[in-house]
Amino acid sequence: MARLPYADLSHPEAQPLVDRIVAERGSVLHLYQMLLHSPAVAGGWLNYLTSIRQLSSLPGDIRELVIMRVASVNGAPYEADQHAPIALKEGLSQAQLDALPDWEASTLFSERERAVLAYTDAMTRQVQVPEPVFQAARAAMGSDKLTVELTATVAAYNMVSRFLEALQVHSHDHR
Repeated sequence: MARLPYADLSHPEAQPLVDRIVAERGSVLHLYQMLLHSPAVAGGWLNYLTSIRQLSSLPGDIRELVIMRVASVNGAPYEADQHAPIALKEGLSQAQLDALPDWEASTLFSERERAVLAYTDAMTRQVQVPEPVFQAARAAMGSDKLTVELTATVAAYNMVSRFLEALQVHSHDHR
C-alpha cells in the first residue's frame, strides 16, 4: 500500500492534467495519481517523461532495456510491471527480460546491448561512470545525440523508480 493516499483526481487544480494524461496515455496510472498531489510537479514530470519516451530518437528496444534494467537494479516492481509489455512490443524477448538480473552471465544480449547495460549499471549504482564504460556506450550509440538521450533515459527512470519506491507505489494498490 502506498505511503500516501492517492490524489483527488477531481480536484479543480488537477483536472486539466488529468484530462491531458487520459488523452495521451489512456488512463491515470498510480504514478500520476501520486504525482497529482502537486500538479506543478506532475506537469513537469509528464513533459519530461513524454520527451524521453515519445520524442527521443533512442530506439525503443534500447529505451525499454534501460528502463527494465533500472527497475531491476533499484527493486522497483511497479516500473517493471508497467514496462514489461512495452519492452516485449519493442522487440525484447521474455528470455532477455528474465536474464536482466544477471545479464553479464547471459549470452542473450548483443555487444551494443551489453554496452548499454554496463552504462546503465554504472549510472544507477555508482553515479560516476568509468571512462571505458562511457566510451563503449558512446560507440554503441554512434552519435552524441543518442548518447545524451541514453543518459537522460537512465537518469529519468532512476528518478521514477526512486519516487515510486520511496512512496511505495505499487500496481496492486487500490485508489
